[in-house]
Amino acid sequence: MAYYSIPYSTIGFIVTKKKVVGMPKKDEFDLPLQLAGLRMRNPTMLASGILGMSRFTLEQVASAGAGSIVTKSIGPKPEKGYSNPTIVEVDCGYLNAMGLPNPGVDAYAPEISELRKVIDVPIVGSVYGGSPEDFVYVASKMEKAGAAAIEANVSCPHAKVGSIGLDPDCVKEVTQAVKGAIRIPLLVKLNPNVTSIVEIAKAAEDGGCDAITAINTVKGMAIDVDAFLPILGNRYGGLSGPAMKPIALRCVYELYEKVRVPIIGVGGISGWRDAVEFLLAGASCIQIGTALIKGLSVFKEILEGLTSYMKKKSFKSLKDIIGRAHR
Repeated sequence: MAYYSIPYSTIGFIVTKKKVVGMPKKDEFDLPLQLAGLRMRNPTMLASGILGMSRFTLEQVASAGAGSIVTKSIGPKPEKGYSNPTIVEVDCGYLNAMGLPNPGVDAYAPEISELRKVIDVPIVGSVYGGSPEDFVYVASKMEKAGAAAIEANVSCPHAKVGSIGLDPDCVKEVTQAVKGAIRIPLLVKLNPNVTSIVEIAKAAEDGGCDAITAINTVKGMAIDVDAFLPILGNRYGGLSGPAMKPIALRCVYELYEKVRVPIIGVGGISGWRDAVEFLLAGASCIQIGTALIKGLSVFKEILEGLTSYMKKKSFKSLKDIIGRAHR
C-alpha cells in the first residue's frame, strides 16, 4: 500500500518537456463531434483534477490526442487543501483527499489565456464555490480568460462543496445562477454518493445545464493496521480507478433514459473497451483520469481501439454507438 503526499498537481504524474511518446499525428483518429456546443476532434476529454493545473501539462495532454481538456477545480480564492497523506493506492484503485487545492481564479485565469494561444482543443474550466455567487464569480472569470465551457463541480466527495451535489434544490440554484451569468456551455459534474442520481441530474437539467458529467469519485477510506489510524490526512477520500467503472457505467445508463442533455461518462475508463461500454450506455463522450498513471499514450490507445472497433462493426459515426445498449 503506497501513500502519496502531493500539493497542487493531483496525482503527481511526471511530465517532462520531451515530445509525448506515442503522440498521434494530426487527424490520425478523426472522430469529430459536437457536445453541447463544443466542437471536439474526438470523444476523449481530460478529467478534472488530473494534470489540470499548469499550462504546460495541459498543453502536453492536448498534444497527446485529447479532444478537450478540463482544468483542475478552481475556486474564488486560494486553497491549500488537506494535510498529507493526500493519496493512497488501494487494491482497486486510488483514494485521494486533496481538499481542492488551487491558487484561486484570479491567479489561475492567466494560465487559460496563455494556453489558448498554443492549443486548438476546447478548454473546459472546472469551478467550485461555497455559494451560487462564488460559482458565478469563478465561472465568469474563466469565461473571460478564454474557457470554451464551464464544468460546475458540485460533487467532490471529500470537500464541503460536495454537499451541494446532494441536494437537488441546491444543484438547481447553482446551475441557474451560473447559466444565467455566462454565454458558454455549462456542464454539471454529479455526485454518485446519493440515493437517486437521476433526481440530481434532472435538477441540473431544470436549472439549464447543457450537459451532465457522470460521475465524480465515490467516498471511501483506508486504515493503517499498524498505526491503527485512517491513512488519509482527511480520513475520507474519493475512490477512483477500475473499481469505479461498474458504478459509473450504471449511472450513465440510468441517466440516458431520464435526461435530455448529453452525458459525459467518467470513472474507471482505462482502455478502448471501457470507452465503448460508456458510449453504448449513452455517453456522448468520455473523460480519462486515473488511467493517466500509465502515461499520456492512453489517449492514443483508446482512440486507436475505438477506431478499429467502429471499422469492424461498420459504424460510420459515433452516433451509431451512443446509446445502442438501450435498443
